[in-house]
Amino acid sequence: MPNESPMNDPRNIWQNQPKEPFKMSVDEMRLKAHRFQMKARLTAATGITSALAVCIFFAWSFARTHEVLPRMGFGLISLCGIFMAFQTYKWVWPSNLPPDTPVSTSLEFYRSELERRRDFSRHIWRRTGLTYLFLGLAMVVVPALIEAFGAPRLLLNMVPFFLLLITWFVLFFRGKKRNQRKLQQEIDELRAFERDR
Repeated sequence: MPNESPMNDPRNIWQNQPKEPFKMSVDEMRLKAHRFQMKARLTAATGITSALAVCIFFAWSFARTHEVLPRMGFGLISLCGIFMAFQTYKWVWPSNLPPDTPVSTSLEFYRSELERRRDFSRHIWRRTGLTYLFLGLAMVVVPALIEAFGAPRLLLNMVPFFLLLITWFVLFFRGKKRNQRKLQQEIDELRAFERDR
């Protein structure tokens, strides 16, 4: 209602409440860095395994296909799988943190790993070769799509593929944005913790 003062608006009160300083003990910080390291290794291992599976599957498709354009597309997707596996290892696999490191080194390690992950996420299209993967996918799908225009029944068979592709795009971009926001928030908290020490 326009007559209500901003002080009676619950959303305004919640958004304008003072923030508490970030508090965490040294042991909690080390434990958090260790948990991040373990989670990053699991994420990297999953990404590398998935990328190599893509490489093998599309290399197999490359060997079985005889048409030139789809064969080039399968080959490009297969190469992208290798590139993705390498980049995932390079950017997502965390460095080793010795258990007896001083606090300042643990903090620096944790923050630098978070920043590295954030930078990887920001430039994921270039760093994982997604552009080339979708170019290869277009080389496979477009000839089949052109062929399907002559037979509407074939065109209907492609609808689930395009629905899955659209769903993937939506989930990918939403997840990417949420992940970047979460990483940046954690980096900001670590910087505040380092200043307050």
